[in-house]
Amino acid sequence: MPAAPCWGRVMAEPARTQPPRTGFPAFAASLMRPDAGIPAGVINPLGGRADKRYAVYRNNVAMSLKGALGDIFPVTRQVAGQRFFDAMALEFLAGNPPRSPILAEYGRDFPDFVAGFEPARRLFFLADLARLERAWLDAYHAADCPPLPPETLLSRDPEALMATRLCPHPAARLLELGSAAASIFLRTKAGESLKGLAPSPAETALIARPHYDVAVHRATPGEAAFMKALFEGEPIGEAAERAGEDDDGFDLSSAFALALTTGAFAAISPEDAP
Repeated sequence: MPAAPCWGRVMAEPARTQPPRTGFPAFAASLMRPDAGIPAGVINPLGGRADKRYAVYRNNVAMSLKGALGDIFPVTRQVAGQRFFDAMALEFLAGNPPRSPILAEYGRDFPDFVAGFEPARRLFFLADLARLERAWLDAYHAADCPPLPPETLLSRDPEALMATRLCPHPAARLLELGSAAASIFLRTKAGESLKGLAPSPAETALIARPHYDVAVHRATPGEAAFMKALFEGEPIGEAAERAGEDDDGFDLSSAFALALTTGAFAAISPEDAP
């Protein structure tokens, strides 16, 4: 009897039993937890388990996201120290998978996570620092818009000027902080020592990007109250009154200069335009 052709022998062999393929949710969830096991059904092209391949891939994902957090929060990383920041980042990764394919969007909840991270309790200013850096990045990516030319306002008569309301620039942010995070940020960015800087006094940071460079300005209590009122749509005169009530030392000329020179506003409100 002639031998059966090779393909016949192959066809006669029993099919291999392959492990069930894992679902995407389980695959993705295990990627974010280094201590988790390899999901069932992760196989190589030959049908065997792919534990080592998955572990390498998981490590690459973790390193990529940890690196993204470090790039988004570089000052926070520098102040906290690389090892402490990395430990914090890995804890964050475990419960916060990316929700957007845009890497710059990752870590929006990181400041809140830092605020509740027990080992960072003594570094209470870290959460504010992270909030400031997140706002800085949002300002960087905000829509382009020319700032309000100072002469547009200064050409108005005093009565009309005090009744004028302003439209904030798309990149402008006013951040009320519970610590001296603005001072810490500015000193660190300038390469200055933090020695002697008390981290506890609350500060307000004005973040603006008049053209292409984002700048952070530390506002006095009066300037902060003035800017907040303007951001909320109050006329310049009423904003000045509100600031004077909050700060006996309020200087309108200084606050007005801050509003104009930083590019925090884009235009006069349409109803107040000439």
